[in-house]
Amino acid sequence: MRSSKIRVHAVYRGRIQGVGFRFTAQRYANEIGVTGYVKNLWSGQVEIVAEGEREKVETFLEKIKNGLLSRYIDDVETHYSEYTGAFRDFHVRF
Repeated sequence: MRSSKIRVHAVYRGRIQGVGFRFTAQRYANEIGVTGYVKNLWSGQVEIVAEGEREKVETFLEKIKNGLLSRYIDDVETHYSEYTGAFRDFHVRF
């Protein structure tokens, strides 16, 4: 039986650092109930790794895409993989 839990690795490009992107993503994740992290990259991009029930992870990504953060995003590269259970919460990595 295939697990209903998934892991996603997403890299966002645009004018997304210095606009509250990480903390807004953290708030969305906590509201929806996914685990993982969000982190600024030296390249100016923002990385998100999130895990949880497939529906919740997809809701989380949609909220970022269509919510308050949407105006800052130019592009996103998303890769899905198997759930690992590596996280207990969703946090900002520095």
